[in-house]
Order: sequence, then C-alpha cells, then structure tokens
Amino acid sequence: MHIMKRLPDFVKERRKAVKLTQEEFAERAGVALTVVRKIEQGKTNMNLDKVNLVLKMFGHELAPVNSKDLI
Repeated sequence: MHIMKRLPDFVKERRKAVKLTQEEFAERAGVALTVVRKIEQGKTNMNLDKVNLVLKMFGHELAPVNSKDLI
C-alpha cells in the first residue's frame, strides 16, 4: 500500500491514542494546525520536514526513496 494512504490513519490513530485534539497535537509537534489537518486528510502535497515534525512525536520519520532502490 502507498505510504500516503497509510500516513493519515497512522497519525490520526496515534493522536487519538494519546487523547490530543488536532490543535493540541499540532502545538506539541511544533507545526500549524493546518499541517495536522492536511496529514489526516491524506493530502499529498506536504512539506516533508513538516510531516517529519509530526512523525517525530511517535519516533518515526519519512525519507525520500530513489525509485531504483524499489526494484
């Protein structure tokens, strides 16, 4: 499954597990509320640095992958 299909569910489930609203979570992650909303809505035109600030809250990060490495 494509990572952008799983990322919204991952972030939303983890955020809810720690009982934070989107606004509270954004504040703790150091990003704008719109960043959290866009991630949870599955937007694909996201800034990788902002996404990683959110994922860092859960000990994860995304990195670019060269398509040649996937073969």
